[in-house]
Amino acid sequence: MPHVPFEYAQWLFPLAITIHNIEEALRLPEWSAHAARFHKPLGAFEFRFAVIVLTLLGYLITLLSYLHGANSVATGLLCAYCLAMLLNAFVPHLAATVALRRYAPGLATGLLVNVPVTAWLLHLAFAQGHVTMQLLAVSSAIMIPALLASIPLLFAAGRALRKKI
Repeated sequence: MPHVPFEYAQWLFPLAITIHNIEEALRLPEWSAHAARFHKPLGAFEFRFAVIVLTLLGYLITLLSYLHGANSVATGLLCAYCLAMLLNAFVPHLAATVALRRYAPGLATGLLVNVPVTAWLLHLAFAQGHVTMQLLAVSSAIMIPALLASIPLLFAAGRALRKKI
């Protein structure tokens, strides 16, 4: 494969999560009614609201990484978001598919799009000196819990917004 600068390749991240989040937005709210032992069913509006915000966050962090460059906080956060989305393909998507013996929306795009894209971007980031293990560790310790904590908050914000419109 020809040399691809991380500065340009990183733009695959928001595209990958957009594809993944579209699959989830279309199918996950209905599927969630069958996943009651893991969480309560989700309304389509609240779920789609959360997915849109998290997708836009991916674009924003990628832009900030592009603007601030190697070893910046933004690039660390982008790599941490990549790691989170790589892990997301396995937990919850693969785990839910196995546990429920029913396809969990997001599994296909998680495994076929997010895993290869995010693994490749993390490889490029390290190989081209855009992130260090220390920066990724610190960024991941912040970003991954923040992403997880934001999900129920975004669902609540989506429910509140739906009531107002």
